[in-house]
Amino acid sequence: MTTTGRLTTHVLDTMHGKPAAGMRIDLLMVHGDHTHHVLSTFTNSDGRVDQPLLDGDRFHPGAFELNFHVGQYFDRLGVSPATPFLDIVPVRFIMSEEAHYHVPLLVSPFAYSTYRGS
Repeated sequence: MTTTGRLTTHVLDTMHGKPAAGMRIDLLMVHGDHTHHVLSTFTNSDGRVDQPLLDGDRFHPGAFELNFHVGQYFDRLGVSPATPFLDIVPVRFIMSEEAHYHVPLLVSPFAYSTYRGS
């Protein structure tokens, strides 16, 4: 049975005012007090991943966590302090229905914001 739900994300680098290209993102499924790794990917030149993180038969409701490797991204650009303030930014959320869940991240080396987008 194919579902209509999907999970997407994108990352905007607010320090430079552009998409965060080449950032590693890990998707985890949450089971109570533990998680398991679902997939790892990198953002493209538009700060998005090339395909939905979950869709079709791979999509299902549940608790998930996106880990954005912010420290590694800014270090690669040469803008991180010797000891970064933000390293991995976890965003834990619940998908409760078959719908489009878009979880963007706006980030600088010292702050971030997220929301459920469209």
